[in-house]
Amino acid sequence: MIKIEIPNPDVVITRQKTLGEPVEAEISSVYGFTNYNKIPRDKGGLILFSNSNDELLYVGKARKLRPRIKKHFEDNVSPIKEHRNEVHKIAVCIVEDPMEREIYETFIVNKLQAKYNIDKVFYK
Repeated sequence: MIKIEIPNPDVVITRQKTLGEPVEAEISSVYGFTNYNKIPRDKGGLILFSNSNDELLYVGKARKLRPRIKKHFEDNVSPIKEHRNEVHKIAVCIVEDPMEREIYETFIVNKLQAKYNIDKVFYK
């Protein structure tokens, strides 16, 4: 049997109330993630979106984390596009190997039963 452990997040950012003028980055000014710059730009890994009750909403993977997270908040095709206002916390786990990212993503989706992941779901 293969034993997989969910990696601990390297960076966790939470929604903050935004004050003052809107800034250039939509994720900061509209959705309240003001410390968005803590997420590595050129590292690959996993992205875990959670709500204010710490329920896992969506798990994704990316070759470049910061641009991918930004896309989730701007794209019309993002799986969380209808649920962006539910996101309260973004946890990022740096995983450089693409095969490991794929395995972790599938494992986490099924182990923690991510609410809005529809692909790679085996628990339904």
